[in-house]
Amino acid sequence: MSSLSLQGLRRTYSATVAVDRVDLDMAQGELVALLGPSGCGKTTTLRMVAGFVLPSAGRVLIGGQDVSRAPPYARDTGMVFQGYALFPHMTVADNVGFGLEMRRVGRAERATRIAEALRLVRLDGLAERRPAQLSGGQQQRVALARALVVNPSVFLLDEPLSNLDARLRAEVRVEIRALQQRLGLTTLFVTHDQEEALTMADRLVVMDRGRVRQTGSPEELYERPDNLFVASFLGRCNIFRGTVERPGRLRAGTAALPCDGGAPGERSALVVRPERVAIVPGEAGEGGLPGRVGLVTYLGGLTDWHIDTPAGPVLVTRPTPAEGDALRRLSPGAPVRLDWTEAAGRLLADDEHTADKHRQGDPR
Repeated sequence: MSSLSLQGLRRTYSATVAVDRVDLDMAQGELVALLGPSGCGKTTTLRMVAGFVLPSAGRVLIGGQDVSRAPPYARDTGMVFQGYALFPHMTVADNVGFGLEMRRVGRAERATRIAEALRLVRLDGLAERRPAQLSGGQQQRVALARALVVNPSVFLLDEPLSNLDARLRAEVRVEIRALQQRLGLTTLFVTHDQEEALTMADRLVVMDRGRVRQTGSPEELYERPDNLFVASFLGRCNIFRGTVERPGRLRAGTAALPCDGGAPGERSALVVRPERVAIVPGEAGEGGLPGRVGLVTYLGGLTDWHIDTPAGPVLVTRPTPAEGDALRRLSPGAPVRLDWTEAAGRLLADDEHTADKHRQGDPR
């Protein structure tokens, strides 16, 4: 039996469909991330699970029990909000224990559980402080402790790291994932940050305009997307549109590009991740896609090369070459040849609604 099950979940506001028939079964201890652009319906879905929004149709089951119409306090969930939602006039201990007090847990047991929750999030010595005396990362941990202290069956996280700076965000997401795994918490996590989703989740649910576009492991969705929306939203990619010449070759303009199969004469879109493209300096040699360097961007351990080719602009991402390597000396205007294996070039249906902003290395 699934720990959390969403069955045909739908939410409408007048003529607007915010969430359209979402189905999801989560096992005990699994962390699933709802991922998608703003307005895709992920937060509305989470709020229907929490009970803050009632579904227009469909069911929410927790531990096999239908809680679709139950109030939030009767759902056995713990939720961490995007803005933390801490009471500024209360101490850390009182904030953490608020849910227990509402559930009429006795004073002695409440104190024990508050102390344990603060220990879990490494805030043992800060019980008497108020939120204004804490850093952003510490306030985030208080919000986590408040959700954990009620021993929820389902843990809900609504973009909990969005208010932290980049360094803290990376640090806290590791802590949340380690805590979730150690406690075996069934967790539904909403984020628009692809790196968070890829590094934290057991499974991803990518949503667009209220609907689920694909569900699967991070590796599956990144390596084998079902459609252009998922391919272009999750990570950076090059997209070439053209016609399959023969299995394994797509004709895009004057270029014949390697791809994974295809039927001759089929109009398709070819997706190639930037890190799968090999780049060789110079014009000499046969095969490959000729081009010229447009822009070189140093990213520390990685370097981006933006290459102008007969098939359109191509983004190449490779480990930054060592001193003396010919790639390191490439400058704008330099000739190069690009290549990738047939397996690296994934053919997909040419999904016309995929916006141009999702193309050529822009993950947004």
